[in-house]
Formats: sequence, structure tokens, C-alpha cells
Amino acid sequence: MDTLPSLVLRNVTLPSGRVADITLAVGGVTHVGAGQCTADYLDCTGLLVLPAAIDMHVHMRGGNQSAKEDWKSGSMSALAGGVTVVVDQPNTVPPINTAKHLGDRVIDAQTHSWCNFAINSSVTAHTHLEEMWRAGAMAFGETFFAPSSYGDAIGDAALSRAMGRIHAVDGLLTIHAEEVSDTPDTGMISHDHSRSPEGELQAVKAVRRLNKAGCRLHFCHLSTKRSIDAASGTVEVTPHHLFLSLEDFEDNDPFGKVNPPLRNEKERKHLWERWDRIDIIASDHAPHTRAEKAQDFSCAPSGIPGVETLLPLLLARVIDGKIPLQSVIEKTSSKPAELLGIPCAGFSVGDRADFALYRRIPTPITTEMLHSKCGWTPFEGHFALFPTTVIMGGKVVYQDGEFFKEDPHWFSGKGLTP
Repeated sequence: MDTLPSLVLRNVTLPSGRVADITLAVGGVTHVGAGQCTADYLDCTGLLVLPAAIDMHVHMRGGNQSAKEDWKSGSMSALAGGVTVVVDQPNTVPPINTAKHLGDRVIDAQTHSWCNFAINSSVTAHTHLEEMWRAGAMAFGETFFAPSSYGDAIGDAALSRAMGRIHAVDGLLTIHAEEVSDTPDTGMISHDHSRSPEGELQAVKAVRRLNKAGCRLHFCHLSTKRSIDAASGTVEVTPHHLFLSLEDFEDNDPFGKVNPPLRNEKERKHLWERWDRIDIIASDHAPHTRAEKAQDFSCAPSGIPGVETLLPLLLARVIDGKIPLQSVIEKTSSKPAELLGIPCAGFSVGDRADFALYRRIPTPITTEMLHSKCGWTPFEGHFALFPTTVIMGGKVVYQDGEFFKEDPHWFSGKGLTP
């Protein structure tokens, strides 16, 4: 007996230009062509219909950091930005460095998240990596080659040993590659010097040298053209490094403080020259409250929010004719799915039924329109294309500013032991 469809998307313009109906059922695409009979349908005439995004680099906070963000607010931000899967990083409080901490984090997300999720394992000299793999960690890291907010640096010897162990289970190691000098951290320019482009490049090269085992590597948030050229494995870049530069901020403005730092305008433009080499665009969503960020620059924490603006910023550039739509889909949806082993969202039978619908009219970003608890954005005034409707698992979970709760799915790593 055929499964009854849960929803039909009518008059969808596919990437090929063909117009078809897409039938959704049991969380997947079951038919592409003339729509099947159903009480629930959405007319997509004139709309931009895209596979929903996967943001494979977020920090959802929670616990004693809940004033910054928690699973509910962070996941609602994700949905409102067209993201239906987030990958949470392990530098939480406490860090995700034991199977129990991972299990507790999964339960917290299953209880409070509005979108699907995966969770990474911490990598330290003392983390039982094989145990974390069996407990369902999606990947290993963000692994800190240099210290950052809530993350301690791992030594060269410990990192090399970890690479061998992760390679043995066919895991993915994600790397935060920086070098930190003793330059006083008193403003945007000095922050850029203390975590310099040259230091990032040398860190990338050092990680490659230490990878004697041939472990699969993913370099997080690379901020310069030369670092991208030197990287092996997959490369991730953030919207804030693509869209923001030092010149956008006063030197003493802590709201632009992030690791790796924002670079100068010339370097930002050079980053766009490597668009075709960039595998993944991810937000590195790292929210802090206004009060925390408003401290003296040297005391203010590094990190900015971005999960809700990740895809909308890129799509506004698509509408302007600056970048191809298909490459945005690849870097925010299909490539992350392939890298993580998550079923791909898309327009073919069997694909995951996660979509976002857009009206093709960019609007300026304001803090008031966003959903993060932190209550600010560095992208104020930038034009972005936000979705009107988001579908997850074949069901509408966001429409015209209203959210609809469904059960989120935990995408565990392939090492999970039942």
C-alpha cells in the first residue's frame, strides 16, 4: 500500500528549469512530477525553492551559558534562516569529552531543539576518542590548535596521536588552525596581529605535517586566501569573513572581535577569489550577550552570532548575480551532508524532505527580526533573503514568522553502538 503524502509542493522550479510538483511523505521526497492527492499543499509559483541548509559549525551554549543562547532559541534562529540541521561544537560548559557528557547533550537537544542536530566530540590529550565515536559523536572537534573561547589548545604530540586514532575509526577531524602571539589584545587591529594571517597559514601547514596517519581533515573558518591554498581535506569559510572586514568597525569595537579575526578589506576580497575552492560555508554561530561584548576590548569574549543570517546573506548575493545559486546549495547543503554522512536534502526521490521557500526580495537585516537570545548582529543593514516557509521532514516548521514544533532528529556519527 502506498504511503499517503504529508505535503505536496506544487509548481516548483527545479534547478534544471523544469517546473514540477514534489510529493513529500515519511520525511522524504517520494515523487517528482504531477502532484499526488493530498489535503496539504503549498503553491510555489514564483518562489525560490531550495534544499534546506546544514550549518556544520554552531555553538548552541545552554546550561550556565543560557543567557547567551540555548537549544530552543538557537534552533529557532536556525529554522528562521533556512537551516534544518546544526552541528554543535564540543567546547561547551562542561566540554563534550566523555560519553556521559555527550549523552546529556543529546538529551538536552532532543528535549529543547526545534531543528535536527548532530554533536561533535572534544579532542584533548585525555579524551577517550573511541568511546566518543561509539557514543555517536558526529565528528571530532572543533579541535583547537590555538586557544579560543572555552577551548584550550592541544599540543603537537597529542594532536598527532589523536589523528592516528581518529583515522583508525574513519572519523573526521575538524581543526581550528591559528597561532597566537604575545601582541597586546587591545583593539581590532592588534587582535588581527595577535592571530595573524601568517600565523593561520603556519598552523595549517603544521597540522598537515602532524597528520602522518592520513586522517580526514576539515579546516574550520579559514580567513585568508593563502590558508585556503595551503589546506588539505575540506575547507570551511564563514559569512563574517566573507562579508565583514576590519574597516567596518572602530578599532576599539568589541562587537567585531572573533577568532580568527576579521581581516582587512583587501584580504576579505581575496577570500572571494577562492570561492570555488571553498567546500563549506558555515556560521561559527558563537553568541555572547550584549553586556559581555560591551566590555573593554581586551576583556570581551570572541565570537559573533550567525546561524540565522548564514544562508540569507549568500542568497542576496545570488539575487544580485554575484555568485551561482547551485554553488550556494552545494556549500550549505549537499557538501555538508556528504561530508557528515547525513542524507541529502533535494529534489530527487529518496532525498530528505527539508526545504526553504523564498520570495526573491532581499531585505535589510535588523536585530529585531532575528531570534537569537544574544540580541545583536554584526550584519545590521546588510541585505539578505530570508525564507517565508521552512519544511523539515516533510512538515512545515516555520511560516511567515510562526514556528511549528516537530520532533528533532539526532544525526549520530556512524560509529554509534546501539
